Amino acid sequence: MFVPLHDDNTLRVIRFQFVTGAIIFVNIAVHLLLTNGNLGMSPIALATAFGLVPAEIGHIGAGAATQAGGAMALAVPEPLTLITYTFIHGGWLHLAANMAFMWVFADNVEDAFGHIGFLLLYFVCGIIAAGAHIVANPDSTVPLVGASGAVSGILGSYMVLFPKAHVWVLFMKLPIPFRISALWALAMWIGFQVLALYIDDGKNEVLVAWWAHIGGFAAGFLITSLFRRTLAARLA
Repeated sequence: MFVPLHDDNTLRVIRFQFVTGAIIFVNIAVHLLLTNGNLGMSPIALATAFGLVPAEIGHIGAGAATQAGGAMALAVPEPLTLITYTFIHGGWLHLAANMAFMWVFADNVEDAFGHIGFLLLYFVCGIIAAGAHIVANPDSTVPLVGASGAVSGILGSYMVLFPKAHVWVLFMKLPIPFRISALWALAMWIGFQVLALYIDDGKNEVLVAWWAHIGGFAAGFLITSLFRRTLAARLA
């Protein structure tokens, strides 16, 4: 719907968003590692090995072998895919979109939560996002991949903490950037996810996991709301 370019929200407590930068770096590094062909695995095999497959999440066995994509892959234990799926992306565009939202919005959330608290929030939102996807698609054998569930949680958190901040965004097919409030930008974003879910009605599961986006956003919004006073005092 839109790509965020920059916000006018400066850091108040931390000097630099080290955890945000580290997450972005690791995502890019993992994508480079998994797509350079040295592992001898197809994209489908990689997604099956490290992505989250709802129909298989109850299988605890480690080191299970899979023939997906015509290549033998050593899969991680299924419960661990609740974390590993956030580092696997379907392509450079998928990765770039997630990391753009991460870079613009996550630094201020990290400022509010602190480095460790932010890291915990990120992964908790990613796990809850995966849970929402599993509940909505319990029998699906299509791997869930991408950081969007966890990043959605950061967007929900930002909406609670900084609704009056302003963001420069680039809307689809409009080459001119617009400056709008974070509240409106993020309200439009989550509204689009809900609308797309209604229109899609489960037919587009392979491409977009709408429930993961909605679940992650709700998790970030609710968790931050619970600690809003403490976080606001930290930023004051």
